[in-house]
Amino acid sequence: MRINNNVAAFNANRNLGMSNASLGKSLEKLSSGFRINRAGDDAAGLTISQGLRAQASGLKQATRNAQDGISVVQTAEGALTEVHSMLNRMRDLAVQAANTGSQDSDAIAASQEEFSALRSEITRIADQTKFGSQNLLDGSYGKTAGERTSFISGGSATFAAGDTFTVAVAGGATTTVTLDATGALSGDALASYLTGKIQSALSGSANAVNAAAASSVSIEAETVGAGTALTFKNMGSAVVTLADGTNTPLVTDLGSTLVGAVAAATGTGGSFQIGANENETLDVAISDVDAAGLGIATLDLTTDAGAAITALDTAIGTVSTTRGDLGALQNRFESTINNLQVSTENIVASESRIRDTDMASEMTNFTKQQILQQAGTAMLGQANSLPQGVLRLLG
Repeated sequence: MRINNNVAAFNANRNLGMSNASLGKSLEKLSSGFRINRAGDDAAGLTISQGLRAQASGLKQATRNAQDGISVVQTAEGALTEVHSMLNRMRDLAVQAANTGSQDSDAIAASQEEFSALRSEITRIADQTKFGSQNLLDGSYGKTAGERTSFISGGSATFAAGDTFTVAVAGGATTTVTLDATGALSGDALASYLTGKIQSALSGSANAVNAAAASSVSIEAETVGAGTALTFKNMGSAVVTLADGTNTPLVTDLGSTLVGAVAAATGTGGSFQIGANENETLDVAISDVDAAGLGIATLDLTTDAGAAITALDTAIGTVSTTRGDLGALQNRFESTINNLQVSTENIVASESRIRDTDMASEMTNFTKQQILQQAGTAMLGQANSLPQGVLRLLG
């Protein structure tokens, strides 16, 4: 028997300390609901679960972003509903004015007065329909600075052999784009032709920066009023600009001042972040629906009511197409939200399996540690009383 070093007490005390520490951790897990409260609980699990937690949080925000997208689309489409109504009334007035068999000049002038008022209201709606501070219907929404710029043609273009313009890539070199003789091109055919020429010129350049930018630039077309809107899109990291060649083919053949630097484009965003990661976006662009954009700015029922009927049919078709596109976008946003919610649910479930406490299992462990603590306390008391037996020997 030894009194200087009570090994049994040391052993009981060590085990009791371990039981107390385990009991404390178990209490922490049960009270917090988390299996991992600090990196030491499960270092690998913490790393994995933190990534999943960030992704789930991002998906929830992306869901709210997509819901904002629906709000934007509904705001624009609601305004276009009234534009449609006014265009229909304007067409009725044009049909009435065209009936010169019973309409004298005073009656036609009265029709023109209401016609002009409705046209002004369409422009006012286009200029003042906003979501927050962003205009939706004046043609600026969806044209992002540094990304795209549009110009309007009269409908078609014909190029002569040797027509040129230049493409400049920031950090690269200026390259000349040479065109071929063509028949009349319009719409998608015109956009595809110009895109092919630009990409071919850039990819064939000896400059590596130019070649890398080739696949990120394109020209897209859409019908606006009686003309074609060609949009130069630069979706890469380098700023790409277009400029006239010596014989200004784009100005001559497209009937407009050329695009200019893409970095100087005006307009507001239109890109919705609908995913938890970079570049998971959905772009929205809304055409100009004021009187000029619809091709009805100069219509006069007193001079040619018949031409006004035809122009209004085109304008009504343009607004119908725009509303249809917005409806399709709303459906796409709704599908995106459904997908995001399912993804969020699955990601959260995965994170929960790693991070959350299994209460039933942890209660079992807690009961075990509690019993071990009580037993350890009792045995430490017993071990501490053992040296007292020496007193009997001394007596």
